[in-house]
Amino acid sequence: MAQHSTHPGGASRVRRRALLGTTVLVVLVALAGLAAYLTRDSRSPSETPAPPSSSPTASSSPAVTTGPPTPGTHSGALPVPPKTSDPIEFGKAAAAALWSYDTRAYSQPALHKALRGWLTTEAKYGDPASVDKVVPSAVLWKEMAANGQFATATVNEGHFPDAFTRALQEDPGAITQAYVYAVTVSGKQSISWKGSPAGGAESRSTTLAVQCRPDQSCALVGVLPSVAP
Repeated sequence: MAQHSTHPGGASRVRRRALLGTTVLVVLVALAGLAAYLTRDSRSPSETPAPPSSSPTASSSPAVTTGPPTPGTHSGALPVPPKTSDPIEFGKAAAAALWSYDTRAYSQPALHKALRGWLTTEAKYGDPASVDKVVPSAVLWKEMAANGQFATATVNEGHFPDAFTRALQEDPGAITQAYVYAVTVSGKQSISWKGSPAGGAESRSTTLAVQCRPDQSCALVGVLPSVAP
């Protein structure tokens, strides 16, 4: 059961979680620069920065990746972020990394550190606590390791949520402050353990906040606590 922190750092984390989790629109408005968004009516069209031409933000519907399923993190290998400027492709890779683990090959701290490596280096935007929550606790990891448990992921699809796309259409310049995109990913997680090599597959969906600045590779901002369609 969640407990309220009395420490300033804990309160800060709670506020950041609320910022990410209220709605997908809040992700765009708050993380892309609240001041710029609130003053948008005072700017002339020539003063409003245009979104980068390479960004898939002008689509009237969420972008959907087609083709065969994208394999998740291979069993035994710690997840490494891809070098891409496409928020949807990065979001799909991040979801696969978050849904995969191998207690036989590495420790819980090693996975924790690897996933932290996916986060944006801009501390005012990143939400590391939301990523930390995805990693099993040290106690649970020990129990899973005793059974040789591991999980692999298959990503079937990724897209921009409807609310995020609408917000971009209403104010495309707002995103150019932080270049944070909301990406919803769906797929399957397969869990196996000693004596059950086949395991079972379970459908998974998640909405991630991804930062893709024009001159940098994409990075993870955080994991929203609920899925945005």
